[in-house]
Amino acid sequence: MSLMKRLEEVNGEKKHSRQNEKETDPYYELKTKIQNRVIEELDINFNEISENSEELKQKILFIITKNIEQESLDLTNHQKNKIKEELLDEIIGFGPITEFLADSKVTEIMVNGPSHVYMEKDGKLVLTDAKFKDNNHVLHVIKKIVAPIGRRIDEGSPMVDARLPNGSRVNAIIPPLAIDGPSITIRKFAEDPFKVEDLVRFGTLNSKMAELLKYCVEGRLNIVVSGGTGSGKTTTLNVLSSFIPDDERIVTIEDAAELQLSQEHVVRLETRPANIEAKGEITIRDLVKNSLRMRPDRIIVGEVRSGEALDMLQAMNTGHDGSLTTGHANSPRDMLSRIETMVLMSGMNLPIKAIRDQIASAIDLIVQQSRLMDGSRKITYITEVQGMEGDVIILQDIFKFEQRGLDNKGKVKGEFVSTGIVPKFVQKLREKGINVPPDLLSH
Repeated sequence: MSLMKRLEEVNGEKKHSRQNEKETDPYYELKTKIQNRVIEELDINFNEISENSEELKQKILFIITKNIEQESLDLTNHQKNKIKEELLDEIIGFGPITEFLADSKVTEIMVNGPSHVYMEKDGKLVLTDAKFKDNNHVLHVIKKIVAPIGRRIDEGSPMVDARLPNGSRVNAIIPPLAIDGPSITIRKFAEDPFKVEDLVRFGTLNSKMAELLKYCVEGRLNIVVSGGTGSGKTTTLNVLSSFIPDDERIVTIEDAAELQLSQEHVVRLETRPANIEAKGEITIRDLVKNSLRMRPDRIIVGEVRSGEALDMLQAMNTGHDGSLTTGHANSPRDMLSRIETMVLMSGMNLPIKAIRDQIASAIDLIVQQSRLMDGSRKITYITEVQGMEGDVIILQDIFKFEQRGLDNKGKVKGEFVSTGIVPKFVQKLREKGINVPPDLLSH
């Protein structure tokens, strides 16, 4: 195909896209005209506008209002307000998904190309009416998200992890890797972090489990939060970290900083991707190694997924007790198998028995989190790692969630039960002056 013919096709596609937009949005031309006037009247970089720039927002709103009044005498007040909101979302916010970001009940937003925008609300996925103009519009929003934090996305670097100013985690991937157009996935976090009382109220765990976990964190047990994607691991990790005493130095290590710790003595570290010359990458593993030189009382790793698992285990085994991390797995036993695999990914040619000995001596507790059929999130197991018997790591459940089907509204029925077995770490806690009440672990 000749270059001239391809250019004609591209221009035809753009024209067709604009034509479709005009047909679906009766105010398209009016909004475009007003947006251009805002750009003319305000000499600013729109990628650097924050939603919190109240003074700037008022200036933009004044220009929008003035131009709407000049251009559209036949519109109702409702129509004028709608145009104002859409223009503000486009200029200051993140286009069509701005309203979902502002909705506290929406926990996840998924953009599968310009025409399919999904959200998770109350644990359920819903297709929304929101639409972007075209692929370039989605790409513009992605660049607006990643630019302020020094990340880039283009054909040379078509994937990016980033975070919004409110702490929400963003993953974006664009063509040629995303075949049907740019894709955005946003995992939202509460701006006011959930406390353990909130998780008890939501039914994620019961008060006895919460009290036990508090003793375990205060007693400096090493804890791994295990679960699938979207099961609530980071939220639970944040709640567990809230139990750390204020007089301890905490170092957090994450791909995209999500944890919201209330303590004052916190050093937050974040990985860095390679630059355009494929240099300068700083991995989780690099940061874990560096954190050991920072005199931490606690190391919190947002998620272990590779060779850093070995460094984390070694830190837990060499005086950095009370460390916390998360990992992807469907059960406590699967989590141990994954850690074995991740240690092997470190490149160290260690025998399996040696790896299991490291795991058994480093990890005290696995908290298994699951997202159930009705969208609810539960801590399904609190499991102690008791040690080795031969070549096998021995696990013992302390609490578990017993599921008993669904009710007539499709909600999961079940209850949290104690196995009644006193864990071995109770003695370790007692030596540190923490007495676990016997009735806490009774049936």
